[in-house]
Amino acid sequence: MLQPTRVTWILIIFGVVTLAPLVLAQLTMLAKPHSQKAKDFLVAKGADWRDKTHFRSALGCAWADWILLVPLVLFGSVGVLWGHDWGYVLWGAAGSISLYINIVLWFMEKEYVYPSRGSVAYYTYYWGFFILWGSLALAYSALRLGGFDF
Repeated sequence: MLQPTRVTWILIIFGVVTLAPLVLAQLTMLAKPHSQKAKDFLVAKGADWRDKTHFRSALGCAWADWILLVPLVLFGSVGVLWGHDWGYVLWGAAGSISLYINIVLWFMEKEYVYPSRGSVAYYTYYWGFFILWGSLALAYSALRLGGFDF
């Protein structure tokens, strides 16, 4: 059993703070994909989708997040708090997904998201926090499963 540490709790809290707005935005996208509220969350306030591919990629990411990322983070966090190895495996998978998609989005979306949200919001929340949480969750999981206790 890998008992949770202070670092575990910090990563859980940081993950919740980082992922909760995304989960809300993605839920809005799934419930009302053509609504202005979905566009306000995912494009920019008052803006429209650039084209059908932009809309479809946003909808696909919303489905992927709810089918894969949300359960991995949720069940992974429960497993980590219970001290089970499988929790760290799920967390590592969630961290990998967070890293992967945000590197892809850096190249796909930066020219659109950056101007609409500004540099501070973009480099902290819209890109930085997801990269940071993904990196830390992946590294922490690997180290804990490798026998490190901190």
